[in-house]
Amino acid sequence: MVNNKFISTVIEDEIEGSSLSSYHSIYNIKKANRVKKWMWGSLITLIVVLFLPWTQNIRAKGAVTALRQEDRPQELNTVLAGRVIKWYVKEGDFVKKGDTILQIGEVKTDYFDPELLNRTKKQIDAKQIAVEGYGNKAATAVSQMKALEEARNLKLEQLDIKLRQQNLKVISDSIDLGAVLNELAVTKRQIDAAKNMLDSGVISLVDFERRKVSYQNAVAKKISAENKFLQSKQELSAIRIEKNGTIQEYTDKIAKAQGEQFSSLSNMATGEADVAKLQNAYSNYDIRNQLYFITAPQDGQITKARKAGIGEMVKEGDMIVEIVPDKIRYAVELFAEPMDLPLLSTGQKIRFIFDGFPAIVFSGWPAASYGTFGGVIAAVETSVSSNGKFRLLVVEDPNEKPWPRELRMGGGASGIALLKDVPIGYELWRNINGFPPEYYKPVKGEELKASKEK
Repeated sequence: MVNNKFISTVIEDEIEGSSLSSYHSIYNIKKANRVKKWMWGSLITLIVVLFLPWTQNIRAKGAVTALRQEDRPQELNTVLAGRVIKWYVKEGDFVKKGDTILQIGEVKTDYFDPELLNRTKKQIDAKQIAVEGYGNKAATAVSQMKALEEARNLKLEQLDIKLRQQNLKVISDSIDLGAVLNELAVTKRQIDAAKNMLDSGVISLVDFERRKVSYQNAVAKKISAENKFLQSKQELSAIRIEKNGTIQEYTDKIAKAQGEQFSSLSNMATGEADVAKLQNAYSNYDIRNQLYFITAPQDGQITKARKAGIGEMVKEGDMIVEIVPDKIRYAVELFAEPMDLPLLSTGQKIRFIFDGFPAIVFSGWPAASYGTFGGVIAAVETSVSSNGKFRLLVVEDPNEKPWPRELRMGGGASGIALLKDVPIGYELWRNINGFPPEYYKPVKGEELKASKEK
């Protein structure tokens, strides 16, 4: 058997010596191969790329909102139950603060009277007049009490004078009675002596009878003086009784006047309470009349009208329309995963891609991205939301280009939180092993302070 290798060599020699150019064009025999060079070049390029810087980041989805609560879309509700009378605006209209949006009519029979305010005002006036009357009556009772006290004092002064006079009269009668008793004692001794002398015959019967008459006159004087003295004492007791009666009489009159005063004051207080109640009702009626016209609480656009036709009924607290304020400081609410929350803090930089605005994004090279917008984290909520994520509020970065004016509430936004710069090789190794990004605390400099103040 002939050696195959020998045969191949012979054939190749014959072909090389021949003029078959097509063979030489197709088969590059004995030519240098460049695959090794390409492999070494690719390997070196890959190694260089592995050492290029890469900005770690966290992605989060969210929507455009307002930084302050009063700048967000708000429902406009009716306080009263009623029926639609007239619409002053339509959906899409822009209104100013205080502009009338809707007029509603009354549906409760207690407020049907068109003269309710005037009649309530008349009731208030009548009650106020009654209160003034009770006040005047109480003042009259006070004046009456003062007059009674003055009359009582004058009467008591008169009775005190009469008491002093009667006391003096009693003393005088007592002295007179004493003198008469002394005279009676003298005449008694004289009549006894005269009787002895008559029995002895020293004096005559005429002298004895003369002395006896003197004694009897003295007895009569004694009885008269004693009677006068007792009468004076009785008059003194009568004056004292009259004084006590006067005090009791005037006390009763003053108490009666005081009772009328207290009764008037009580009626006055009741009247004032009724006036206050009527004034409260009047204020409620007045405010209720103003609530028939629903006005805009702030400047904004009317959206989402819930009631339509004229005459349609509305309940208390029903939503009428929604107002979207026209002067809003926009913010973006992002929702971050719980495992990413420790890497996010107030003042950290965020890049945004807003829905509807074209952008070219290179995650690891933010400087090379186009169409993104800058933001700063203003608040990080510490409680988890209903979707299981944590909510962030991001405001416009004052040192970056301003956010588009065409932003609208509820528009979508994708946020990219920029973290630490690391080599690409390290980032690949971290993702392969499932390690979290590098944690670092951002510096809150003057830029964050200026953004908050703005």
